[in-house]
Amino acid sequence: MGSVPAWTDEVLPLSWSSRSGRQQSRSEEDNWQIVKSALNSRRDDCRRRDGVKMPRVKAAQAVRQGPAKRRLAEHFAAGEIITDLTKKEWKLGLPVGQGGFGCIYLADMNSSKSVGNDAPCVVKVEPSDNGPLFTELKFYQRAAKPEQIQKWIRTHKLKYLGVPKYWGSGLHDKNGKSYRFMIMDRFGSDLQKIYEANAKRFSRKTVLQLSLRILDILEYIHEHEYVHGDIKASNLLLSHKNPDQVYLVDYGLAYRYCPEGIHKEYKEDPKRCHDGTIEFTSIDAHNGVAPSRRGDLEILGYCMIQWLSGHLPWEDNLKDPNYVRDSKIRYRENIAGLMDKCFPEKNKPDEIAKYMETVKLLDYAEKPLYQNLRDILLQGLKAIGSKDDGKLDFSVVENGGLKTKTITKKRKKEIEGSTESTVEDMECSNTQTEEATQTRSKTRKRVQK
Repeated sequence: MGSVPAWTDEVLPLSWSSRSGRQQSRSEEDNWQIVKSALNSRRDDCRRRDGVKMPRVKAAQAVRQGPAKRRLAEHFAAGEIITDLTKKEWKLGLPVGQGGFGCIYLADMNSSKSVGNDAPCVVKVEPSDNGPLFTELKFYQRAAKPEQIQKWIRTHKLKYLGVPKYWGSGLHDKNGKSYRFMIMDRFGSDLQKIYEANAKRFSRKTVLQLSLRILDILEYIHEHEYVHGDIKASNLLLSHKNPDQVYLVDYGLAYRYCPEGIHKEYKEDPKRCHDGTIEFTSIDAHNGVAPSRRGDLEILGYCMIQWLSGHLPWEDNLKDPNYVRDSKIRYRENIAGLMDKCFPEKNKPDEIAKYMETVKLLDYAEKPLYQNLRDILLQGLKAIGSKDDGKLDFSVVENGGLKTKTITKKRKKEIEGSTESTVEDMECSNTQTEEATQTRSKTRKRVQK
């Protein structure tokens, strides 16, 4: 593919989804079932290719419809010009990956110069009749316009906000075929690769710094009527230019929990039990309930525990989703026991325990007090003699222990450059973590409107 700077499918993962408009004859539920079948089919193909054993799916969870027929996007040559809905022209650069539905290219505003390896944007392209990019576009158009993000940063006095900016979209005709595209920010490495390179441990300061920034992100998307539902290291990307900035990506299946200000009601649906990434997903999702704000915060709590301790108590049996759910329910009622299990040493992160205790008290439709949660984490930084300095200190790990020496600039570049994608990586973006470790069983089924 040539020399391409670090940018992978995880930056804007190919979590393609489909949702019909209200004017179409199919119901949203019918389309969602088709999409889930297509996603699961692609996931299963990826696992079989790499010899990953497939867990049995209960009949109640099986999708009845067959996978939707898909058409792949043809490759565009570097230098091709596309025009978005506002008539702004963009020039394509080298491809950086291909997935089951489309391709991703480096991109920049049109000029006489070719698009170089320092391009600030990427473009996602797919055949227009496939439809999966539609859902992600809706999120970005509603909640991620640059002016919206900048206004939020200004009014909330933030240094930055880790939500990718939407720069444009449109349709492009090539050889008599129509393609849908979306222009997005470009990013660097994902946290999962850094986490694994660090023997699956982050320092306490880094975990708290990351979580403070993720709380900023969640407050923003929640205020714009969406929940993410799949916070995890592989969906968190470092900025292409500033490795101290982290961005939450993969909104292709984000859920609009509060359309027009009306919160969805709590309703358990057996067909949607255990949606999400199994080790992190919320108890609500395990019970088939649509995602909500408290679910996102619960997921973040599990991430903090794993990043700091290196494991979660239920990771020994991820093939049994009921076991995972019951373990989470049991530990929700005994947060102290969860801390003892994950942190057997004396120096336990009391701030994470307090965070989990606070989140578990939230009602399904209750608006969280985000600043209270941030204050809890800030107290944790103070307890270790640190402060919120905005620095992500990815410390070197040896023999399971954390050294105080930070990664050198050279090492940071190596990590950031370690994620150049291949076609196979792109095709299996939703199961990349489990393929790397071959010890996890992830469910990429997601609830969406």
